Amino acid sequence: MFDIAIIGAGPSGSMLARLIANKYKVLLIDKRDLSNESNKKSIVKCCGGLLAPDAQNIMARLGLGVPKDILVSPQLFTVRTMDFNNNIERFYQRFYLNMNREGFDRWLADQIPDNVDKRFNSLFKTFRKLDDSYEIKYTHNSKSYSEKARIIVGADGGNSIIRKTAFKEEKFPSTYISIQEWFENTNSMPYFTAIFDESITDFYSWIIPKDKYIVIGSALKARDMANNKFESLKDKLRNHGFNLDNKVKREGAFIYRPTSLKQVLIGKENIVLIGEAAGAISPSSAEGFSYAFKSALNLADSLEDGGKDFLNSYKRKMNKIKFNIFLKNLKSPAMYNPIIRNKIMKSGIQSMKII
Repeated sequence: MFDIAIIGAGPSGSMLARLIANKYKVLLIDKRDLSNESNKKSIVKCCGGLLAPDAQNIMARLGLGVPKDILVSPQLFTVRTMDFNNNIERFYQRFYLNMNREGFDRWLADQIPDNVDKRFNSLFKTFRKLDDSYEIKYTHNSKSYSEKARIIVGADGGNSIIRKTAFKEEKFPSTYISIQEWFENTNSMPYFTAIFDESITDFYSWIIPKDKYIVIGSALKARDMANNKFESLKDKLRNHGFNLDNKVKREGAFIYRPTSLKQVLIGKENIVLIGEAAGAISPSSAEGFSYAFKSALNLADSLEDGGKDFLNSYKRKMNKIKFNIFLKNLKSPAMYNPIIRNKIMKSGIQSMKII
């Protein structure tokens, strides 16, 4: 019998496992083989791999520093904003750590103490309620297994199975498909590029340099001709002078975009959600690392302080995250309404000139 089963070993799941390992018997399940770097079948998370200042702050508070072999060139101090609707371009100062996302997830998994029972390369299937616990079923190497746990934590990201199974009647955030393609690139590009174009998406697209590559990505509405719109984005970038001849790989994932606080779910009984599975992700930028870390910290503190009342404690602690998401939604019109964005970018407020 495990005290806690964490489904998903991304930033939120790995962080939580690290924080509670000394007090609880923990089971951690993830479909990726995060302990074996030679496994070429490991599934890479579709992600820009940029660590924003809020996430850096939390890691600093935890005494964690990203190893240099996880960082990629260049480190980014500038956001280039391209507004295709209004044909305006501006530069803004921002500070990101540019990382290899797969390497970052493996490093976070390495920080988990050995007493956590890690079941990597395992696919979670389902769970059912027992008298005082839950039975969890998963597969590993085509074989089926089951374990029991008193608490289940859904840390399985956008399109969360735990959320869809346990909270069918609750409201879900808008679901987008994140598509990324990697291309060989020899030109210097020392900034993260954010692209706004309503004909492509009501969210945004991006270009991120990664060593000798550039990553072209977009957050596209699910079931809205996502592939066609991604191809249209690439055509427009070619017309802007980007060389996209040598494609290396393609990645994809579901992401949530919470537009209402009712879409941010905390949990019920002994089933809890953290990170993006809870809807804890920025609705304005899709930044998720800081929300993943904060929700993991909140739950770890609640399990420490709340005892049997941990869920109510966790709900109270998550109010700050919910308020932050509320503020991000207030900010969104300035970014995603073409008329407002046009006025702000034309004014040049907070922008800078590149010499």
